[in-house]
Amino acid sequence: MADVNLDGWIQQFLDHLASRRSAQTVRAYGSDLAQLASMTGGEVRLDVELLRTYLRQHGTTPVTRARKLSTLRSFCKYLLAKKVITRDPTILLEAPIRRKRLPKALSPLQTSDLLDQEPTTKTPDRDLAVLELLYSAGLRASEVVGVNLGDLDLRSELVRIRGKGNKDRVAVFGPACREAIETYVARERVDPASGEPLFTNHLGGRLTTRTVQNIVARWARAVGLPPGTTPHTLRHSFATHLLDGGADLKTVQQLLGHESLATTQIYTHLSVERLRETVAKAHPKSRE
Repeated sequence: MADVNLDGWIQQFLDHLASRRSAQTVRAYGSDLAQLASMTGGEVRLDVELLRTYLRQHGTTPVTRARKLSTLRSFCKYLLAKKVITRDPTILLEAPIRRKRLPKALSPLQTSDLLDQEPTTKTPDRDLAVLELLYSAGLRASEVVGVNLGDLDLRSELVRIRGKGNKDRVAVFGPACREAIETYVARERVDPASGEPLFTNHLGGRLTTRTVQNIVARWARAVGLPPGTTPHTLRHSFATHLLDGGADLKTVQQLLGHESLATTQIYTHLSVERLRETVAKAHPKSRE
């Protein structure tokens, strides 16, 4: 290990980083490395135990620890390239386990309350069609507002979706959703100012995701659903209800447009949690 001052190498590293990363990232790296330098007295002695102590003292949450570990890895990679160190001590450091927060889903009864209510909005048919498409087809808000009239096959109850990465897929929906869309198109749809968006505002412009979020929040509030109910809540509910009803994971993956099956598997955990709650409430042994 070269006998040089750590502060000098930190500054060289930050100067190197400045041409490749944002100013905010450089500041964050600088703050992390200043903490490291204060532990070493300015010497380049980056052994595994020192770095573990650093992470224990300054990485107080999984998120903070992960960020500081990323800083250490980048810095050590730079020092290795400059031949300041002969081996990378961060190889032996483990990333923190960050538990994925399980998505919240409505119960079937809550979903019925949401969709079957008597609406009081100025555009009840449009709003219901939006909600039905979010839940019945499991779409993202961005996908709903991106649907064009020509993407629909109402007879077959199908809709072509341009998902993340401009990858197309076909989503399916049921009779209730088809009827809601037909009613909206016949009664409330404003002719588009350009293109052929399915959902338009009063000026004929394409709806925004913010408007979709407001629709969900307004309708959820009207029937007393949790304040955190969002368009994504309906997508989570779609997936969870399918799995609860016996659908296989690969089918749900295809319908959601997930590239990785691992992304879809989080819903199986949610489904198991719901089963566990049901057993805890209903099974006589669980109450002893």
